[in-house]
Amino acid sequence: MTYAKDMDYPLYFSGQFLLATPGMADPRFARSIIAICSHDEHGALGINIGETSTDISFNGILEQFDIESDTLEDRGVFVGGPVEVHRGFILHSLDFNLSDTLQVGDRWGLSSSLDILGAIAKDRGPRKWIAALGYSGWGAGQLEQELTQNGWSVTQGEPEWLYETEAKDKWEMAWKAQGIDPGMLSGQFGSA
Repeated sequence: MTYAKDMDYPLYFSGQFLLATPGMADPRFARSIIAICSHDEHGALGINIGETSTDISFNGILEQFDIESDTLEDRGVFVGGPVEVHRGFILHSLDFNLSDTLQVGDRWGLSSSLDILGAIAKDRGPRKWIAALGYSGWGAGQLEQELTQNGWSVTQGEPEWLYETEAKDKWEMAWKAQGIDPGMLSGQFGSA
């Protein structure tokens, strides 16, 4: 968890990860790992990278937009969150940049244009990338309030968590990367 040294200084979490705790009250976010792409005084936007869709694959998205790719190996699409579930996002390495790319610090980029889909299909896109449909959003002060309710833990994490494909459960992988066995976590977190 990241703490402010001066309580009057605003603390924002862009480029970090939210991990749902076992005490998460909202079942839509149970076992979530959310990459925070934007967080400021107006609110926050993040992409859940903990669950892939059972309804569509990346090549299925390309087909919907009549984008052809002969060599691209199909891959899963993450359920980015419950907001605008038909809107697509690509989280990617910073070796690729479009005019609409949101650079999340020095950690990753977030793009949502058809241009990035075409670039990926033609093997001219970012070296590392994942796709998601939908996002998780919070209004002004909402995320900060939720953090006091013990449903989330904030961690710096590693940008490589975005691209991790070996772990069956990214949520568990993220906790273990911090030296915490998630099976030992209680559903009730204390607060000081």
